[in-house]
Amino acid sequence: MKTLAYKNIIIGGGLAGISAAIELLDNNNPVLIIDRDLERNFGGLAKKSFGGILFAGTPQQKKSGIKDDAQLLYEDWMRFGEFTDRNSWGVKWAKHYSEHSISSIYNWLIHKKITFLPVVNWPERGMHIKGNSVPRWHITWGTGHFLMDKIVGHLLNHPNKEKLEIKFQHKVVSVIIENSKAIGVDVLNESTNEHLRIESEHIVIASGGITGGNLTLVKKNWPSKLGTPPETLLNGSHKYADGTLQLDLEQKGIHSTHLNQQWHYAAGIPAPHPEEGKFRDGLSLVPPRSAIWVDATGKRFNPPLVPYTDTSFFVQSILKTKDQYSWSIMNWKIAIKELAVSGAEYMTAFRNRNKLTMIKEVLLGNKKLVNRLIKESDHFVVADTLDALVEKMNRQSNNDLVDLAQLKSDLEQYDSEIDRGKSYFNDEQLRRLVNFRLYRGDKIRTSKFQKILDEKAGPLIAVKQYILSRKSMGGIPTNLNSQVIDKDGCIVSGLYAVGESAGFGGGGIHGSRSLEGTFLGSCILTGRAAGASISGTKL
Repeated sequence: MKTLAYKNIIIGGGLAGISAAIELLDNNNPVLIIDRDLERNFGGLAKKSFGGILFAGTPQQKKSGIKDDAQLLYEDWMRFGEFTDRNSWGVKWAKHYSEHSISSIYNWLIHKKITFLPVVNWPERGMHIKGNSVPRWHITWGTGHFLMDKIVGHLLNHPNKEKLEIKFQHKVVSVIIENSKAIGVDVLNESTNEHLRIESEHIVIASGGITGGNLTLVKKNWPSKLGTPPETLLNGSHKYADGTLQLDLEQKGIHSTHLNQQWHYAAGIPAPHPEEGKFRDGLSLVPPRSAIWVDATGKRFNPPLVPYTDTSFFVQSILKTKDQYSWSIMNWKIAIKELAVSGAEYMTAFRNRNKLTMIKEVLLGNKKLVNRLIKESDHFVVADTLDALVEKMNRQSNNDLVDLAQLKSDLEQYDSEIDRGKSYFNDEQLRRLVNFRLYRGDKIRTSKFQKILDEKAGPLIAVKQYILSRKSMGGIPTNLNSQVIDKDGCIVSGLYAVGESAGFGGGGIHGSRSLEGTFLGSCILTGRAAGASISGTKL
């Protein structure tokens, strides 16, 4: 076996690993990045994301009159995450993020010419537990695709780029630890099948979580509050996020924590163009707030599921049903105004930074997106009448589960309440829509109390949705320098973990729920912390 030696190794070429590499290069340190993927995919899952990042106290918020600060963010974070141990490293990381979202994340991105849309979004307001008190979700102008293009470009054109080396299609199989010190890694060159031993003074694990390439491991650590894992679970994460190094470190006394805290989405459809032909690759939709969510039988959820409130509650509600999937019922008018996809590939106006097209889509509706989804996905069912829609829904599922009478009754009751006028809304979904539309950032993307069965707003559209596995909220325990901590609470010398590998900080920065936008932000924060610690500097 060939043996190589490098001063600093980073395992994984996603946002967290690249952030650590930039920090090291900024401090004149050499870096080897070992990435399992192809060179054209450098940048990881963030490259395919919508690019939303949570900050508190930005110029965008202040310009909109939004009063926010680190203390309010931290209070929201603790409440929504339902932390039981306020002395955990996860809580310390949450506080650290709250206090440094501007200085260590926002300013770092602005310095790299990354900009955000002027209107701040407001997801995860909370269902039964209050979430974000104010809008904080800042959407990157250009989505995650542009975000990673700029960051990768900054890395590859760094003034110290001669100190950077990248090995693609190399899988780190194991971390070599002797006497509580990490001294190297065992590596497989997957293009040649050659085994290598690479020794190093500092090793940064940035290889992702467990929610992508190993759905068996996801189900093994399934959150008890979600009940039984669904038979159909779509993969919305990175295919190489398979827990290889978490399992390796387990055998060496370094136990990952909170792997049963997972972040899944409720509105996944099988990817129209799955990688390598895998059916379980999924596409995460951002369903309309004005759509009616029903279970597999066509019965409306009670309380109603209203997007932008509580993703975790959505997933729990759907998994409590017998068939563990749902339908979202809407019409054409609602779909073109409100439907979106949580990713860069389909949100082309955002991704390509086409301002005129984006404005047109906001004002007139994104007809191109809806037509594309209808054309590419057999999970989009379209019909002119409710009778025909239900017939097609049952045909799509190859069963007769959807009850026409039940669905018709629920939709007619909803529509009749809209007819009575806003002063008499008593439906929980309509009350929430009234609240959403008070904020201008939501008003421009939310229909004005649109009836579902309105013939002028047709055709009708039903979308069949599965649970989609997205992110691990638990991982390798770390301190605020991103140094790995073993089962006895001791630092493992020379070993660091960042991003999703570390549960986005401390082995669980989020608790039981995310405020959204904290995933990309904590990848940057933990990556930079590791690079600074290795360099002997502070952020």
